[in-house]
Amino acid sequence: MKIAIIGTGNLGKSIAKGLIKSQNFNSLYLTKRNVSELNDLPKHENIIITSNNSEAIQNSDVLIFAVQPKQLEEILFQSKKYINKEQLVISTITGFSIEKIEHILGQGFSIIRAMPNTAIAVEKSMTCISANTNDSSKITIAESIFNQLGNSMIIPENLMQAATVVCASGIAFWMRLIRATTQAAIQLGFDAKEAQELAMFTSEGAANLLIQSGNHPEQEIDKVTTPKGCTIEGLNEMEHKGLSSSLIQGMVASFNKINTIKKEQI
Repeated sequence: MKIAIIGTGNLGKSIAKGLIKSQNFNSLYLTKRNVSELNDLPKHENIIITSNNSEAIQNSDVLIFAVQPKQLEEILFQSKKYINKEQLVISTITGFSIEKIEHILGQGFSIIRAMPNTAIAVEKSMTCISANTNDSSKITIAESIFNQLGNSMIIPENLMQAATVVCASGIAFWMRLIRATTQAAIQLGFDAKEAQELAMFTSEGAANLLIQSGNHPEQEIDKVTTPKGCTIEGLNEMEHKGLSSSLIQGMVASFNKINTIKKEQI
């Protein structure tokens, strides 16, 4: 598999690091205007760092566009004469629809939108994928790339905005919950470093319980709560103060904002 990452900024570099670790490619082109910013990546004869997008595109089977949203349209117009219908085009750009990419490239191209989150930097991203193709081999290629960087899920494109809230913005929401847990632990007597460590690894443990068991969260909560115990006392107080409803309302507000921004861009 010959892969090109067009725009190797923070996200592109994280994808590159995952691919380099897996060695699941025959060649890997990485493009960036200032190539010196990629000097920290491993040196290998099959890894080509260049500022020439057309060179990378013409020598690759899979094209991953990871540029800034405002740059994508211009780069696609500049590059479309080099892109052929045998290649797989993957866009990681928020708010740039498959239809809009098709409008630039034309019909008949295999196009996939992928929405990773910042945990891709530690190979723990939850990446949502939408495709304009029923070619299972092309979809499998995209899955194989992003499964090396965490987990992936195939979704219809009309859910991509919602996925942005749950998975991409979701990182910030979970960080805020971890921060609140840290602050509570400090108030209960732990120092700041200890408090954050307790919060981080407890949240990781909770997630892994669900991942490995497949249980509903309430099943795991029932294992921890006892009649008239401290856990149910704390849970009830949190719910009285609106924990669940605040989180839900915040995510809905975030979703509404995304759709407002999208309308303004049209």
